Amino acid sequence: MTLTTGPGIPGEAAVEVHGLRISYGDYEAVRGISFTVARGELFALLGTNGAGKTTTMEVLEGYRPPSSGTVRVFGLDPVAQGAQVRRRTGVMLQEGGFFKELTVKETVDSWRTFISGARPTAEVLDRVALTERAGTRVAQLSGGERRRLDLALAVLNTPELLFLDEPTTGMDPEARRTTWRLVQELRAAGTTVLLTTHYLEEAQQLADRVAIMDRGEIAAVGTVDEVLSGQGTRVTFPLPAGVLPAQLPTVLGESPTLDEGTVLYTVAKTAPALAALHSWAAELGVELDGIEARNASLEDVFLQLAHDKAETR
Repeated sequence: MTLTTGPGIPGEAAVEVHGLRISYGDYEAVRGISFTVARGELFALLGTNGAGKTTTMEVLEGYRPPSSGTVRVFGLDPVAQGAQVRRRTGVMLQEGGFFKELTVKETVDSWRTFISGARPTAEVLDRVALTERAGTRVAQLSGGERRRLDLALAVLNTPELLFLDEPTTGMDPEARRTTWRLVQELRAAGTTVLLTTHYLEEAQQLADRVAIMDRGEIAAVGTVDEVLSGQGTRVTFPLPAGVLPAQLPTVLGESPTLDEGTVLYTVAKTAPALAALHSWAAELGVELDGIEARNASLEDVFLQLAHDKAETR
């Protein structure tokens, strides 16, 4: 799939990645990827476990040198010029390291001593909805609350670029939406955000553009609409009683799939497909109860990648 790779305007990029490769011995985790993140953009890096997302983020954050290729953050090398990059970025890792005996307030207070221009503790805790837990020891926080504390530390200095690695894992729906609002507020104030997430709804809600990684490569990149273009419409319905799978028709040249009694067609044109299916059902004298047609989602793209991967094994 060939899609746009972002604005890429000279001098305007927050992140530039060209031909990035990362190897562990004989295993190549990232295989020559390239992408650009414009200033003020929210860019989501998506992929299944082992796709290379977190490894890529570690290089951008300056924690790991590339095996080959070039990476620049605000035009700087994040490894060789790490101190300059860190002053302008915030990082929320998949797993933060806390002193569990400290309270939430004490944790933020201690981090503030290392950061120039840090926001007041009370303000930061209010932004991530942890004010009422300020006196609670970190060991007593839920997994979602710890993620919110991770986020509080990442935005202490109102970074120009914010790295968010699986930011809402473990959060309940309300906390997740609170986090979304904070990220949107930061973007509105000019912060660039580079996000990895397993929640595809999160990417569709927040991202200007997405890149889908698969086995260390970028399989698709562009706006959500661009990534979904050409994916077709999904038409589904329960297999009618008394109808055998072999009796299902080919519709607009597409054969169906059957999963646990649900028939699925992926078609380019919705109305002709529905008309053909209703005509087929009328000839058999059956009803297509529960028939639905919907546009493709990012989840559909992931499922197709998984299907393609299984076929190549």
